[in-house]
Amino acid sequence: MSAIETPIAEFAHDAEAKRKVVNRLKRAQGQLAAVITAVESDAHCRDVVQQLAAVSKALDRAGFLVISTALRDCMTDPEAEGVTTPDELEKLFLSLA
Repeated sequence: MSAIETPIAEFAHDAEAKRKVVNRLKRAQGQLAAVITAVESDAHCRDVVQQLAAVSKALDRAGFLVISTALRDCMTDPEAEGVTTPDELEKLFLSLA
C-alpha cells in the first residue's frame, strides 16, 4: 500500500478535522483551476503569481492541520494502534517547511 493509499487514522474519529482538511483542499483545487485558466488566457504574471501563492498557502494550511490532528491524537492516546509516532510527526512537519 502506497503512502497515498494509507488511511489517516487520526481522522477516523475526528470528523470535524477531516471536514476542515477537505474544505481547504477543495479551496486549493479551485484556486489551482484559476491559475491554469489565468495562464491559458495569458493573464498578467502578477495575477498568476498571486493565485499560485494562494494555492501554496491553502496546501500548507491543510498539511499543518493534518499534522496538528495527528499530534493531538498522539498526545491523547500515544499507545493507540495506528497513531503517528513523534518521530514521524517531526519528519512530516519538517517536510512542509
